[in-house]
Amino acid sequence: MISMKELAQHCGVSVATVSKALNNQSDIGENTKLKVKKAAEEFGYYPNAAARSLKTNKSYNIGVLFIDEANSGLTHEYFAAVLEGFKVEAEKQGYDITFINGQIGKRKVPYSDHCKYRNVDGVVIACVNFDNPEVIDLLASKIPVVTVDHIHENCSSVLSDNIKGIQILMDYIYEKGHRKIAYIHGQGTTVTKARLTSFYRFLESHKLSIPEGYVLEADYLDVTQAMVCTKELLDRKDPPTCILYPDDTALIGGLNEIRARDLRVPDDISIAGYDGSRISQLLNPRLTTISQNTADIGMQAAKKLISTIEKPKTTFVEQIIVEGELLEGESVGNANIS
Repeated sequence: MISMKELAQHCGVSVATVSKALNNQSDIGENTKLKVKKAAEEFGYYPNAAARSLKTNKSYNIGVLFIDEANSGLTHEYFAAVLEGFKVEAEKQGYDITFINGQIGKRKVPYSDHCKYRNVDGVVIACVNFDNPEVIDLLASKIPVVTVDHIHENCSSVLSDNIKGIQILMDYIYEKGHRKIAYIHGQGTTVTKARLTSFYRFLESHKLSIPEGYVLEADYLDVTQAMVCTKELLDRKDPPTCILYPDDTALIGGLNEIRARDLRVPDDISIAGYDGSRISQLLNPRLTTISQNTADIGMQAAKKLISTIEKPKTTFVEQIIVEGELLEGESVGNANIS
C-alpha cells in the first residue's frame, strides 16, 4: 500500500490537497477530487485510522455493548442476528465495530472509560442489565447511544413491535377456539412488560377470564424453568388448552414435559413460541411463533446511531418500531373444548 506522500506525487498535488480530496472538503475542485479518489482506489490507498481521527475528530468506530445475562453470547440467536444486521449497515456506511467490555488489559474499568479508550464515535446497547450503574453512567454520558429493545429517555431506541406481536399471536390462537390460554413470560424487561400488557389487554377486550395461576415467569432461553412451569400448568385440575412461551428455545423445555406425559402437540395441547428462530421451523411439529425482523432491527439501529453521530443537531430522539410476522406453523390446533 502506498503512502499519502506517494499518492500526492503520483497525482501532482500536495499532501494537503490529497487529504482534502479524500475528506471531501469543498475548497478544492471536483476534478481534483475525482483524480485523487480514483488514484487512491487504483493503488489501494487507505488513510491511517489514527491520522484520519486527528483530521476529522472521528474514529469511524462504533462500540457494541452486548452482555447476555444467560451467558449465551453470540450464540443468542435473536441478538446475534440483530447485531449482524447492525454490522452490515455500519460497514456499508464506512464504520468499524468494536465490542465494549469492562476492562482494559487486566484492569477493570467502567464501560464509559472503555468507550473513551477505544475512541468510539457512538455505542449501540443490546441485551444488558439497564439497572447496572455502569450502563446508567454510559447512558448519561455525552457518547451517542442507541438501545435495542429498551426505551430510555436520553437516547433513541429500536424495538420489535412486541405489543402487536402478542396481539397477532393471540388473535390466531383465539380463532382456533382457545379460551383457556396460559402464558409463561420472561423476566421483567421492557420487552416482557410490553408483551404481558398486550396479553392482558387481549383478555380484557375479548372478555376472557383466566385463573391467576395461568400466568407464570421463566427466564428467557431457560429450558429448565419453562419445563417446571409447564409441569405446574399441566398438573392443574383445569389445565390450559394452549400455552405461550417466552421464546422458541424455552418452549423446548415445555415440549419435553408435554411429551414425557405422552401428550401430543397440537392434538392434546397447543403451544406457541416467540422470535421465529431457525430451530422453531425445524422442530416437529413446526412451531407457531412470531418471527422478529432482526435484519431490519439491526439496520435501523445502525442508521439511527450514525445519524446521531453525524447530524447531532438535526436528529430526533425517537422510538423506531419494527413489525414482526406470524409463522402459523403446526403447533396450534383447534381447541378441544369437550
